[in-house]
Amino acid sequence: MASKKPLRTLITTASSSLRAQQPACRAFSETSACSFSTSTPKLVSENDPEGYERPRWQQTPARMVAPFRTRPLPRGPVFKVNEDPRRLDEMYIRMLGPKGDKVLSDEVKWLAVTHKSFDHGRRGHNDRLAFLGRRIVSLQASLALLNSPQAAPIPEVDQYGRKPYKHPALDGLAGLTHEAKDSELNIARLAPIAQRYGLDKVTRWKPARTDNLQSSGIDAVLSTSLYAIVGAVALERGGEVANRICRDKILAPLGLTF
Repeated sequence: MASKKPLRTLITTASSSLRAQQPACRAFSETSACSFSTSTPKLVSENDPEGYERPRWQQTPARMVAPFRTRPLPRGPVFKVNEDPRRLDEMYIRMLGPKGDKVLSDEVKWLAVTHKSFDHGRRGHNDRLAFLGRRIVSLQASLALLNSPQAAPIPEVDQYGRKPYKHPALDGLAGLTHEAKDSELNIARLAPIAQRYGLDKVTRWKPARTDNLQSSGIDAVLSTSLYAIVGAVALERGGEVANRICRDKILAPLGLTF
């Protein structure tokens, strides 16, 4: 039987040569990993070397800015939005009470008053916060209408002399209709409340006509910001605080009691 020594010697020699080349292969793999890294580099503008350190609400992300403008400038006067944090804090203090500027974080404070029409939504907008806040306000309005006295309906004459069943717990059912709640939470009624707190001075949006804000839908924009603040408070401070703000700052001025 032939000896297997020469074959084993050849395999051992080949394995030792491959082990000697492993450091070089490892160095190549490390270099390639750095070259094809998927991490997003921080873009620094020449005019604003510290732009990457500013929060998103304060600037448009660099990767979302077009190199040139494709549409003509709109006609009419230029509509300027608020960029002063102190003015925004004053609005939150008027609406949320003392230390109201500390209830929300800085990022959320600006997000709650940013409409999707501002800067094409590139800095974020308050649609999702307003969706949550609208549900909270709607629930609290239903509870207020359920517990408030309603006008008694005119009884219908029954030919058989039957009388409808009555109970004190059913007296407020007439206020749970969509018509009753929609009439209370109409944007025409919510907009003056938002203006009372100064939301019209700090809400960031882009009207279609800067010379006619009413036809551009300022009432709907202000009511959206009002709902968004309630939704933001619910996420950061809890439902109990959001319900109290909803009752005291929105529904009570509308004439609803609990």
